[in-house]
Amino acid sequence: MKKIAIGIIALTLTLGVTSCKENKETDTLTDETSTEIETTNEVETSIQLEKLENSPAYSDAILKLNEPQNTDNLTSGDVDFDFQVENYNLSEITNSSNTEKLANSDKGQHIHFILNNEPYSAHYDSSFTKEIPDGVHHLVAFLSRSYHESVKNDNSVVVRKLTVGKDAVDEQGLQMEEPTLIYSRPKGTYTGKDAKNILLDFFVLNTELSESGSKVKATINGKEFMINEWSPYVLTGLPMGEVTIELELIDADGNYIEGPFNKVSRTITLSE
Repeated sequence: MKKIAIGIIALTLTLGVTSCKENKETDTLTDETSTEIETTNEVETSIQLEKLENSPAYSDAILKLNEPQNTDNLTSGDVDFDFQVENYNLSEITNSSNTEKLANSDKGQHIHFILNNEPYSAHYDSSFTKEIPDGVHHLVAFLSRSYHESVKNDNSVVVRKLTVGKDAVDEQGLQMEEPTLIYSRPKGTYTGKDAKNILLDFFVLNTELSESGSKVKATINGKEFMINEWSPYVLTGLPMGEVTIELELIDADGNYIEGPFNKVSRTITLSE
């Protein structure tokens, strides 16, 4: 994909350890699984991150926002959203072996609706109503497979600034064209077989990930991985109980790229 108002990225990830201190380690991912390195924390050592394969591409899938047409002057309260979906079937189970490998929604494919990089809401119909609070908000909506992997192409995502209420204040200083990291998965509680393979997925806007460019630093229960390719990934070897996932968008020199959503931390729960 191109620079992204929506971007898809082509590159090769080089496996390697870039740092190891204070019981933290950083793996650079390849197209194969990352390797463990010596650490004093056995739980951290068992955590692995590998690229997810075998998903249908849906390279021609399209998502458009029909309503509201004017997102700069919305009335407070309930807002009606109407999306146009082409070359993609909502409420259909994705035809992939990943439906068995990962936590999968029996309601099928859907839209992930993310406001201000908060946890998404899933919508299996193209029209729905959301209560949006007063203020200026950053909306990202994209098509999702039934196992919650985002469709990553130039036309499968909608990005809008929503201005709600007469006296709306932009408390976040939103710059819609700046490099932005949007968190998607994992989310919530995973039980039984769903706790074995956990999808890590995110959206990158207005930048490209590459070995020599921007990257996403993922820290999983203290173990660091450096992600050079915008792709879905699978986490394995996670302990039961609470797991903390931290994502950070960084530049070619390893510096944090300033932005209201470019550093995020979420906690999920795994149980047998």
